[in-house]
Amino acid sequence: MELNSFTDITSGYKERMRRLALFDPLYELDRKKTKDKKGDPIDLKGFGLLSLLFFFEQKIIRNHKSGKRELAVFLQKMSSGLYVLEQNSYEDIASLIIETFRPAHGKKRAYSFYNWESFAEEELSYSLLKANTFDSKTNTQYYTLDDDGLELIFATKEFYSEFQLSINQLMLRKQLEKGEFKGALRQINEMRIDVETLNERMIKLRHEIQRSIVSEETFERYKQLLEDIHARLARENEEFRELREFVKETKERLFEQDFHQKEQKTYGYVIQLTNQLEEVHYEHSKLLDQSIELKNHTLKAAQESLYYTGIDAFNFEQDINARVFGTPLPLEAMKGLLHPFLPLDQHQAWSPLTIFAQQNIREDREERPDYSFMELGAEQEKHDQIILKQNYAYCMKQFLLAAEEGCSSLEEIIQYIRKIDENLVSQRFFYDFWVVLHQRSPIIPGITKTEEEEQTHTFDEAIALLGHRSLTVKERGDILHVTERFSIQNMDIHIEEEPEDDL
Repeated sequence: MELNSFTDITSGYKERMRRLALFDPLYELDRKKTKDKKGDPIDLKGFGLLSLLFFFEQKIIRNHKSGKRELAVFLQKMSSGLYVLEQNSYEDIASLIIETFRPAHGKKRAYSFYNWESFAEEELSYSLLKANTFDSKTNTQYYTLDDDGLELIFATKEFYSEFQLSINQLMLRKQLEKGEFKGALRQINEMRIDVETLNERMIKLRHEIQRSIVSEETFERYKQLLEDIHARLARENEEFRELREFVKETKERLFEQDFHQKEQKTYGYVIQLTNQLEEVHYEHSKLLDQSIELKNHTLKAAQESLYYTGIDAFNFEQDINARVFGTPLPLEAMKGLLHPFLPLDQHQAWSPLTIFAQQNIREDREERPDYSFMELGAEQEKHDQIILKQNYAYCMKQFLLAAEEGCSSLEEIIQYIRKIDENLVSQRFFYDFWVVLHQRSPIIPGITKTEEEEQTHTFDEAIALLGHRSLTVKERGDILHVTERFSIQNMDIHIEEEPEDDL
């Protein structure tokens, strides 16, 4: 028989022994001889496995308050028709089981063995139970299953915990196909625990990567491990999507069959299935993102740390100088050895691509260009002023017609003008007309000029229409939205006859 075949046989021997060591507390309980009042021996090993299943059930239903007293009540109910024991005896048995799974000194259990792979004595440490919460009022300590305890539970089902979630997904699909919705709910709860366990392992793996990568071999090993984890999580995520679609189709099919009215309780299980499956899928998707982050960032950071550790450990005098001057090396070998430490050759040259660069073109001129607006000529300015004067006179004419009809506010005047000339209220000069009148109010007959000469010229014809009447314009608080383009504040307009001067 060749040596390589022996190596293959003992490969992973320590991991196999670790799985066997998890059963050691159960056999330790089996070696303890305890009897009830009738003298019948008590199956402590069975009680130990029942205790693990009890804490596993509490983890499924997310009950964080499970301690010695709760375990004793559970064992008493399970064995009420088999053993004759008092309540105190059950509490003593519960304390014995908890101390066996989790020693009182707080340290993990140890298991010594001879490793036939490394040919050396080694020791394993593991923990089935861990402290969860503590109630200071009642001085009660509560416990929950540790990772090793979960692995022992899974080991009794004859498959590895790494594939527990995938197997639960397959079982969930089978239960949904059979219509066992209540059992499917429990299966989802177990899947939630699997996801939480995977999350804890991912956190431990992150710390292990940052702490344990000391060579390229370990880096490659962890890289392959993360790729396997990512591939498995990707497959599980795809299965989650198919399960979600399957549950959605099942719910819609049952709803079309009026199942929600005939079997309300069963349909309620389907609704809970949908919600809880979404929650577990969401938590699992975060694991997938976490695996990608571990693969792309944490592993890369560990590799960079390994690189800089090598740089810090590099000794130039010993690794370079002693090699060059102590050997001595031939000229060709020295050139190859020193080449990585020589600076790069730098040569400055003109590139033809510079002709495509942005050019700054300037032209020498004696006169500077004028960028101001073009001014209107005198004739054009006079023509525009005449048109504006006519428009203001037309606005005054329409206003006087409205005043004769009893309109005393700008809102009433606009309503009257719209009946006569709808186009007028859409012109800008109409609103300028009222703004200027409000600024010059009161308008007294015979006075058509103010300090601003240009504005008085444009209102000459309009004010002349007043005759011997005075015009008073006062603003109101409301805003008139006349058109989509123009809005103006409402005004009160009052006209009074002025007495003629005596000659």
